[in-house]
Amino acid sequence: MNRHQSNSVRKTFLNSSIFLRVAASVVFIPCFIIITNTGGYHFLLLIDAVIFVGMWEFYRMMEAKGIRPYKMIGILCSLVLSWYVFFRNGVYANLFLTLVLVTLMCLELTRKETKMAVNHIAITVLGVIYIGFLGSHLIMLREFPLAINLDYGMGSSFVFLAFIVTWAGDTGAYIVGSAVGKRPLIPRISKKKTKEGSIGGLMFSIGAALVAKETFADYLGLWQALTLGFLAGVLGQLGDLFESLIKRDVETKDASEMIPGHGGILDRFDSLLFTSPIIYYFIKFVVFK
Repeated sequence: MNRHQSNSVRKTFLNSSIFLRVAASVVFIPCFIIITNTGGYHFLLLIDAVIFVGMWEFYRMMEAKGIRPYKMIGILCSLVLSWYVFFRNGVYANLFLTLVLVTLMCLELTRKETKMAVNHIAITVLGVIYIGFLGSHLIMLREFPLAINLDYGMGSSFVFLAFIVTWAGDTGAYIVGSAVGKRPLIPRISKKKTKEGSIGGLMFSIGAALVAKETFADYLGLWQALTLGFLAGVLGQLGDLFESLIKRDVETKDASEMIPGHGGILDRFDSLLFTSPIIYYFIKFVVFK
């Protein structure tokens, strides 16, 4: 192989999706572990960054459909909501959300056009609920030990549990679907997702929950781990399908190109937006009832 061919091969590898995925993971995962273990404001700001970018991606996709959401209000509302969650001030959060909703409806009265008025308001609110509220459950998981007088460090294990069972499901669905997937799961939403991949993802999520139980999540019983893995496996795939539905509607492949090789924040956290709430409530009402 001559120098020109060698350089061509090297360039192809460096530009490959796999290399970009690995490089992004090598940077993100250690930082994520350190910040999650630290907790407090550091973890709050990390999730706020995820919410901010996710909201921006969501509203940008909606604008491609001709909808004009109130982006700044929606993003600000989501960030303020995450801080209310962090300080556990639910009453004030309800007051804030009420004021925001009334403000949105009043602002729509000032626009010259009346076409799609309901869509503008509804999409703004959907972004807050879908990304801001659901995403804030990651903060609730990290801060949960303070609510029931547990060791604060346990909060990191709750977050790691959510990430591991969710991303194990994503990985399992991809591996099994790529290897033996033949029957489309819901072809009108995604032609690549298969029933075989769905079953594989579910098994991987359950397996990850069992591994977590035997390593760092010893507060889980056997049946609790099996149930949690199953619920996370199902909801993780529903979260992935919901984002695929959004992208199919706006005719785009990725939410953005924020993360090299991975797409956008929503492409990486879509499943977690659905699994983190169920894991939080499962831990709260079943494990530590």
